[in-house]
Amino acid sequence: MTATRTPLLAAHGIRKRYGRRVALDGASVQVYAGEAVALTGENGSGKTTLLRICAGLLSPDAGTVYRDGRVGYCPQEPGVFDHLTIAEHLELFDGAGEGAQLLRELGLPSTNRTVARELSGGSRQKLNLALAVLGAPGVLLLDEPYQGFDRGTYIDFWRHVQAWRDEGRAVLVVTHALTDLDRVDRIVELTPVSRPADATVGAP
Repeated sequence: MTATRTPLLAAHGIRKRYGRRVALDGASVQVYAGEAVALTGENGSGKTTLLRICAGLLSPDAGTVYRDGRVGYCPQEPGVFDHLTIAEHLELFDGAGEGAQLLRELGLPSTNRTVARELSGGSRQKLNLALAVLGAPGVLLLDEPYQGFDRGTYIDFWRHVQAWRDEGRAVLVVTHALTDLDRVDRIVELTPVSRPADATVGAP
């Protein structure tokens, strides 16, 4: 599917620091409808920070973020409630719908009554991913969402990415795996900020 000219997500000139450490300095990314983009970079390059800023969970110190419509966010660490079952998660947030369908297709029935803390790491991550698609978001921000998946589920995940793209959604996926890069339309690479936190922007 050909991407449109107007991005559903655009972040420009993003700067973020934690104390004296600069996590991002002028980072930018944009994702169009009908496009899957990989966000890559070394550990410490600010990928998770940028994704959280794009999701509206963290405020940048400088820069702008534009979002068109609903955003779904899948954090690297499952954001689930340990004492709720899979079914209770879906009932609390969405009831039936895309989340339940996604879980079935990933091999984790939404009717499962196991509480989240007793699920395997892979199953918790499936639930984490399902919660990100609740409400049919037009933008999906996925931070290494396949942690703990077996090979078959990993392949199924990428099939869903292609389906979401074909539906006209904008998908931004943080990944370290080089094999994933053939599955996306574009790659945005972040590099760690190397100069001191008090250095002047643009200084040599």
